[in-house]
Amino acid sequence: MTARSSLTIVLAAGEGTRMRSSLPKVLHPVAHQTLLAHVLGAAPKGTGSSLAVVIGPDHQAVADEAKRIRPDALTFVQAERLGTAHAVLAAREAIARGADDLLIAFGDTPLISAETFARLRAPLARGAAIAALGFRAADPAGYGRFIVEGERLVAIREQTDASADERKIDLCNAGVMAIDGRRALQILGQIGNANSKGEYYLTDAVEIVRKEGWESVVIETSEDEVRGINTKAQLAEAEAVMQTRLRKAAMEAGVTLIAPETVYLAADTEFGKDVTIEPFVVIGPGVSIADGTVIHSFSHIVQTTLGKNVSIGPFARLRPGTSLGDGARIGNFVETKAATLEAGVKVNHLSYIGDTTVGANSNIGAGTVTCNYDGFKKHKTVIGQGAFVGTNSSLVAPVRIGNGAYIGSGSVITHDVPDDAMALERNQQTIREGGAARFREVKTGGKKPEK
Repeated sequence: MTARSSLTIVLAAGEGTRMRSSLPKVLHPVAHQTLLAHVLGAAPKGTGSSLAVVIGPDHQAVADEAKRIRPDALTFVQAERLGTAHAVLAAREAIARGADDLLIAFGDTPLISAETFARLRAPLARGAAIAALGFRAADPAGYGRFIVEGERLVAIREQTDASADERKIDLCNAGVMAIDGRRALQILGQIGNANSKGEYYLTDAVEIVRKEGWESVVIETSEDEVRGINTKAQLAEAEAVMQTRLRKAAMEAGVTLIAPETVYLAADTEFGKDVTIEPFVVIGPGVSIADGTVIHSFSHIVQTTLGKNVSIGPFARLRPGTSLGDGARIGNFVETKAATLEAGVKVNHLSYIGDTTVGANSNIGAGTVTCNYDGFKKHKTVIGQGAFVGTNSSLVAPVRIGNGAYIGSGSVITHDVPDDAMALERNQQTIREGGAARFREVKTGGKKPEK
């Protein structure tokens, strides 16, 4: 199998009008990744594998997403929507290059797996001309039915054309298909549009193969795996299936989910060993969680790296660009953004730490705010190792707090504080600016109080 080359064509030209959205259908998310990203991620990759995405006119955003996920992807435009076979032939140039296996998939089926693509390719290696993906539908109404004789697929009959007996068949067409790449253009070129809609249907390829005396076979999968997304309700159903998969995979990898049904994961979440996640946690994209970390209830984490034995929450919000060293602690009602907290740092409650670097073993008291935005630009706060910032302190960036420095409770710090210095709020001076009062006095050169 690995010696065979492949071309995967992903059909992503649909407008998705039933989604009631200005966003192209395939760019809607499931588990924090677009529908298209899931399909492209499952498609064969590596040496000998190529990829083409068929998009609609004026869908540059879809082309950009395809390139973001698979830089090797080619894109082709289907200017008119004249059926699935017509869409496939929009990528005729790529088909003509002659891959051994041609895979045809849809950009709105995010639950399809790499294993299923591999199963579809296997019959082609044994000489079949077509391998079509089917499923046993709980309610077959509306689906095309597979007509089989023995182990051979002889036709795909649409609901409107099916006889009463054929409508009783529960083996239905998923739409995904693998075609022998050497015969693909010969097969696709014979598909006509002599039907009520005047469209070119990919399903007609099966009867063409039969007339040529070649073999078509069926590969079965679950109904869940081939769910197509056409409405927001179906999007929610796919999300539920994906979350169940992700939770199961996490627990099989050793993650403790105390109430799995309340935890929401991203498709790219990475877990170490002995991680514990309490109820009602949301983990967005780009999160890596190392060994022994505990995430307490009602925390929300996005684009964050967590070291070993970290404690998060409850009610913590970690925004993009957060990185926590081993043993760091983020407590209740703490928010971080673009912040690097080194090993052993504690920010236990009611603080905002943004655009900040905090040295190892520093303690950030309750109510501390790094004032990183002046109304025009973001500025950085640097806090040294072993520093102590008292409660209700405001650190007005850009500012540096030295190693071992001590900031007294209620301080407003607007100047750098040297290593091992003491900065205290004395409430001795009032500076009025635009009607607002600021109380501060910075005293440097002192020693930290005895502990």
